Amino acid sequence: MPNYRRARIAGGTYFFTVNLADRRSDLLTCRVNLLRAAWSAALLARPFRVDAVVVLPDHLHAVWTLPPGDHDYSSRWSMIKAGVSRALPPNRDRSLSKRAKREKDIWQRRFWEHAVQDDDDLARCLHYCWYNPVKHGLVACPTDWPHSSLHRDIRLGLVAADWTGQDVRGQFGEASDEGVGWASAHRR
Repeated sequence: MPNYRRARIAGGTYFFTVNLADRRSDLLTCRVNLLRAAWSAALLARPFRVDAVVVLPDHLHAVWTLPPGDHDYSSRWSMIKAGVSRALPPNRDRSLSKRAKREKDIWQRRFWEHAVQDDDDLARCLHYCWYNPVKHGLVACPTDWPHSSLHRDIRLGLVAADWTGQDVRGQFGEASDEGVGWASAHRR
């Protein structure tokens, strides 16, 4: 079994990519209400700051900052994934392995994480989130995508209302991104 090493920085800021098992699905945007409810429940149970989030049909990206002394983002993702999964009926075509583990075959088992290193790295991660719907051809302008924290940050005056973004290159946990080992090379 592979030995997955994760960054564990108490109070750290992290970038995440979380995927559905079926990358052709549009579950996350069609049932975004389930994701919002699960996300809210996780925030109440184990608070964290959401620096950015973008929800696409088959995956999402998020930037979180954990409270001082806390490095447990895995249990938060587990709560979110479980909350969405519990709200949906089981897939009849689940593998025996998934049935034995009582998994509904909705999410990929793992997620991709990157410990944010500095302000420049944080800006790249935020911009990647906000620009991702354009990258995937879902909209022409980042502000046209409804499932993005970009709208919150524009309302708060943190981002210019006419922000059109830029295509940020690098590995962000998506199969189409260039580079290998970006996360491990940039961990503290």
